[in-house]
Amino acid sequence: MDYYPTKIPDVIRITARVIEDERGNFLEYFRQNEFADAGINQSFVQANHAGSKAGVLRGLHYQIQQAQGKLVRVVAGTIYDVAVDLRRSSTTFGQSVGVELSCKNKYQLWIPPGFAHGYYVVSDWAEVSYMVTDYYAPQWERTVLWNDPELGINWPLRASQPPMLSENDRQGTPFAEAETYE
Repeated sequence: MDYYPTKIPDVIRITARVIEDERGNFLEYFRQNEFADAGINQSFVQANHAGSKAGVLRGLHYQIQQAQGKLVRVVAGTIYDVAVDLRRSSTTFGQSVGVELSCKNKYQLWIPPGFAHGYYVVSDWAEVSYMVTDYYAPQWERTVLWNDPELGINWPLRASQPPMLSENDRQGTPFAEAETYE
């Protein structure tokens, strides 16, 4: 695998080496020793899978305690995946990075603990699979408002169609009022 730091260097785009022949393809998407060599020395404790239709926006979610690092990949369709740095001690605090992840480009995104995460479904349907470094804890879940102007995220929304949001995501906290990490 190849590891490419994004404009927020702690968020890493991972490209798997794909072996293809007339039968199809094969790739490894996780190898603990390689991840550790690339500075991602985390243990994963839970794997999640979500399916969503076009125009769904999920996020920006995080857990203020039991913070989760996430290794995100798409197994069907295309999403625009976003991470927002919520670590006050970071030089990139309040900045975001977005990466298109798809079943075609086979990219993955490593988002370390201390970030809010969300994605927008670009294709007609997308299935997102992600592993996390701590267990889901609903009592610590928080949501930053996806369209907060202070964050300036340039979501690739479909023309004249607002995104489909959960009630929780509609009621997200403005960034300036959000709980953050040290």
